[in-house]
Amino acid sequence: MSAAAAIKCGRYVSHQSKEKSRDMKRAAQFLKVSSENFIRSVGEEFPQFTEEEIGLMYQSLPLPKRATRGSAGYDFFAPFPFRLEPGESVKVPTGIRARIDEGWVLKLYPRSGLGFKYRLQMNNTVGIIDSDYFDSENEGHIFVKLTNDSREGKAVEIAQGMGFVQGIFLEYGITVDDEAEGVRNGGFGSTTKENK
Repeated sequence: MSAAAAIKCGRYVSHQSKEKSRDMKRAAQFLKVSSENFIRSVGEEFPQFTEEEIGLMYQSLPLPKRATRGSAGYDFFAPFPFRLEPGESVKVPTGIRARIDEGWVLKLYPRSGLGFKYRLQMNNTVGIIDSDYFDSENEGHIFVKLTNDSREGKAVEIAQGMGFVQGIFLEYGITVDDEAEGVRNGGFGSTTKENK
């Protein structure tokens, strides 16, 4: 079957897609934080879980991954189940850190389906994970704070292991007169505090 005929039949897939996937820039790697970090972080936010329960969550937690070869976003999976009524918020320790090449950034967004159906939103609008966050005191542990902003009275239920946010790696530039030399050693708002 010719390419033109395949397109008409709706079955055409570019044979360059695999090659393009292999040639794409690879600028990062996902890792888990230490089990001690995860157990402490989840225990502080969710005291209803025992240390043993949190340990089992850690063992079963998968690294973020893309759903398809054409996906831009890496799905982050919920380490435990949670439910948000309209107006409620939750701060989720993902158990994940990201080693990112300099000149790249990881941006986090709610999964599009959850945002569309429930108006699930991140409290900081877009999560920004810089390359130097990896070496912070907290191991670069990525936390996500979400709010159910439903205007239709819909509760959001996230099952353990369900993709709930997605991360996209983007390359960025700097100004010609940039002379930033600060060193990060913290999480949310750490660079803001240093520059006050």
